[in-house]
Amino acid sequence: MVMDPDDPSVIYATVWDYRRQAHTFRSGGPGSGIYRSTDGGTSWNKIHNGLPSGTLGRIAVVVSPVKPHYLYALVESEKSALYRSSDRGSSWEKMSDQYIMSDRPFYYSLLVADPVESERIYKPGTMLWVSTDGGKVFQSPSVTGGNYHSDTHALWVSPANNRFIYMGTDGGVYISEDKGNTWRFVESLPVSQFYHVSVDNASPYNVYGGLQDNGSWMGPSRKPGGITNSDWKNVGYGDGFYTYADQSDPNVIYSQYQGGRISRSNYKTGESKYIKPFPEEGVDDLRFNWNTPTVFGKKTGWLYVGAQYLFRSKDKGDSFERISPDLTTNDPERQQQEKSGGLTIDNSTAENNTTIFTIAESPFDENIIWVGTDDGNIQLTTDGGKSWKKLNDAVSGLPAYAFISHIDADNFNKDAAWVTVDAHRNGDMTPYVFYTGDLGKSWISLATDDIKGFCHVIKHDPVNRDLVFLGTEMGLYVSTDHGKSWVRLKNKIPQTGIYDLAFQTRENDLVLATHGRGIIIIDDLTPLRSLTQDVLEQEFAFLPVRPYYFPSGMGLQDFPGDDEFTGSNASSAATVAYYLKKRHVFGEMYFEIYDDDGTFLKKLPAGNRKGINIVRIATSMDPPKVPKSPNILGEAAFGPDYPAGKYSVRLVKGNETYTTDLILHDSPDWKHPEADRKLQRETLMRAYDLLEELAAVDQKILDARDALKNQELTARSSALKKIKSLIAVCDEMHEKISATQSGEGGITGQVRLRENIGEIYGAVAGYPGKPADLQIKALDNYARQVKDFGSRIDMLLKKDIPGLIR
Repeated sequence: MVMDPDDPSVIYATVWDYRRQAHTFRSGGPGSGIYRSTDGGTSWNKIHNGLPSGTLGRIAVVVSPVKPHYLYALVESEKSALYRSSDRGSSWEKMSDQYIMSDRPFYYSLLVADPVESERIYKPGTMLWVSTDGGKVFQSPSVTGGNYHSDTHALWVSPANNRFIYMGTDGGVYISEDKGNTWRFVESLPVSQFYHVSVDNASPYNVYGGLQDNGSWMGPSRKPGGITNSDWKNVGYGDGFYTYADQSDPNVIYSQYQGGRISRSNYKTGESKYIKPFPEEGVDDLRFNWNTPTVFGKKTGWLYVGAQYLFRSKDKGDSFERISPDLTTNDPERQQQEKSGGLTIDNSTAENNTTIFTIAESPFDENIIWVGTDDGNIQLTTDGGKSWKKLNDAVSGLPAYAFISHIDADNFNKDAAWVTVDAHRNGDMTPYVFYTGDLGKSWISLATDDIKGFCHVIKHDPVNRDLVFLGTEMGLYVSTDHGKSWVRLKNKIPQTGIYDLAFQTRENDLVLATHGRGIIIIDDLTPLRSLTQDVLEQEFAFLPVRPYYFPSGMGLQDFPGDDEFTGSNASSAATVAYYLKKRHVFGEMYFEIYDDDGTFLKKLPAGNRKGINIVRIATSMDPPKVPKSPNILGEAAFGPDYPAGKYSVRLVKGNETYTTDLILHDSPDWKHPEADRKLQRETLMRAYDLLEELAAVDQKILDARDALKNQELTARSSALKKIKSLIAVCDEMHEKISATQSGEGGITGQVRLRENIGEIYGAVAGYPGKPADLQIKALDNYARQVKDFGSRIDMLLKKDIPGLIR
C-alpha cells in the first residue's frame, strides 16, 4: 500500500492471491490485483487498463516522489513485467519484461523510486538492479563494487542525498554512499538467524551453529575483550543447519546445509568429505527436508540422518545403513514440489515434505530411537530399527500433518520422551507439547496457557530430572516441575524464536540458537537446577553455583572501533545465588564477606526481588593507596586477588542473618608449585604494602609542608628562612617519591619511587607464578628507600618543625 505524496486521500493497494503450505505454495489467483482509493480508503476501485489479462500473482507498486502521477508496478503473471502509469493508475504501459522481472516474485516484490531522479527505479531481487530510463532497461548499479550478500529485500534511498542508500539482504544490512556502486556492511547488529546450535568441550568451549542463508559457523564462548564478529569462523555453506565438532578430533567439523547435504571437514588438513546418504539399488530417490535432521546419538555417538528413511552411521559418515522403512505418510499429494510456485515455478527444497524432521536416541539404550516427521508421524523402534511402531493414535490432540518439531529422549527414564509439535504451517499457532513415560503407549499434554508461540524445541535437563526447557516462536520457557507448569525466562532473553538449545555440561551453561538475535548463553544453570519444590516452599534459601576459578589468559590490546558488535563474556566475579519466596520490602538487606579467620572484608548490596537472585562478588581487594600525583598510576589501579580458599558470606535480611561459604579456586590452567604461588602472593602483598606505606609517608610530608606554608604567612623574620628551607626539603622528598609534573596532558617521563614500586606491583600481579629474582631484590631496595623517607620526615617532625609551628 502506497500513498500519493501530494494527495493523502489517494491510496494504492495491491492484493495477492496466495497460499503457502508445508509441502507447496501457489502464487496467483483471481484475487490478485491493484486497487485505488480516492477518498482515503473508504472505497476502492480495481484498476487494470493496460495490465496483463488472465491470472495475476504478487504485485509491487510504488509512486514516484518526484512525479507523483507516475506509478510503477511489478506484476507477476504468465510473463512477469514492469508496468508504468503516467496518469495515477488510470492506464498502464509495459516498460520491461527482462528476465529479472520474474526473479522469484514470491520472495522478492519491491520497487523503490529514487526520491531525487524521476527516471531512476530500483528493483531488489536475487541481486539489486536499477533503471535510469524509467524502467525500460535494468542493470546492476555496482560497476566497481557489488560485494554484498545476495537476496535483497529492503531498500531505502535518502531524500536528502540520493547517493546514500540502506539495503537489507539475507546477509544483513549494507550502506552505500555512491548510489549502490560499493557497499559497507553494518557489523553492529546482532540479528543473525540460527537454526541449530551445539558446543564442544574446549577451554573456553566453542559454539557451533547454522545460519539462515549464511552457512555454518563456530565461535568462542568467551575471549579477552569480548567476542567479536571476527572471532567467528565460517565452517559450512548455504543455509547452515546442524553443525558439530567431532568429539574425538577437534580439527574435524560436521556441517549440513539445505536438502540433506552433509560434509565432514578437517580444518587442519583442508580436506572435506561429502557424506550425504544416497539411495541404494532398488530404492527410489531420497526425500530430505530443507532442515534435514543430522544427529549424534546420546548414548553411542553414532550419526543419524533422516530422509523418508532413517540412516545410521557407526563410522562418522564413511558408510550408512538404512534402519527403517518409510516412516512418513508417503502421501503423493505432498510430494509435488516440482510443480510448486504457482505462476512462477519455485522448487528450492524448502517445501520438501513427507520427510523425517527429528531424531532422538535413548541415552540408556541405543536400540530405542524416536523419530518425528514433517507430516505428523511419531515413530519408535525399541530394537535398533528392526521394527517400528507409529504412535499417533495414542497421542490425544495431535494435529494432523504438523511438523513433529523436536523429540528429546528423557535423560532419566529409558521409556520416556518429550515432544514438541509445530502446526503453524497449517494455520494453527497453538503450542503443542507432549510427554510419554511408557514408550509411547500413553501420552499427556504439557501445554498450558502460559506458553506463547508455536513450539520449536524441547530439551530435558541432564542434571535435574524435573527441569525442562522449551523454545517457542515467542521465547524460552522453563519448567521446574517436570512440565506441569511453565514460566518464560525474561532476563536478557528477547521474545524471539528459540530454534534450538545445547547444554555445555562442564560449565553448566545453556546455549540458545535464536532466529533473529543470534546466539545467547545462559551462564551457569546450577541455581536453577537446584530450585526444587522443597526450596520453593522456603522463605529464603541459598542456591549452589558452579565452582569459582580465578580467570586465566592474557589480555588483549585491540581497538576495532565502534562499528562491530561485541558479545559480552561471562562475569569474572564470584557468584552467590539465593531464592526469595517473596520480595523483601522492609529493613536493610546486604552482604558481609569475611575471610576464613573471621576478618571482615567488604559489604555490598543484595538483590531483593522474588525468585532467584544472583549477586556478583568481586574477588579482589581495593587498589592500594598510592602517593599523590597529577598522573594516574595505572599499574596500581587494581587490587590484588584474594587468595584461594574458603570465605564466609553473611546475608543480613532485616532482623535475620543467613550464612553460606564461598570458595575461591586457583585457575586449573596454573601449574605452578605451591611454593611459587606462595612466594608470588607474599611478593605482591609486599609491593602492595610498600605502596600504602609510601603513600602514608608522602602524606606526612605534604601535611608538614602545608603546615609550614601556613606558618610562613605569619612567621617572624628570624624563623622565615628556616621555614622556607624546611618547605624546600619537603618538596624535594615529595618530588623524589612521586611524579609531580602534569605535563599539560603530555607524557612527562618522570619515574619516581612510586612509579618504580608500582611497576613491580603490576608485573607480579600479572603472573601467578614465581616472581623474577630481580623484582624481589628491587623491592628490597625500594623498601629501604621508603624507610629512609619515613625516618627523614619523622626526624623533621620530631626535631625541626615543632619549634616553628605554633
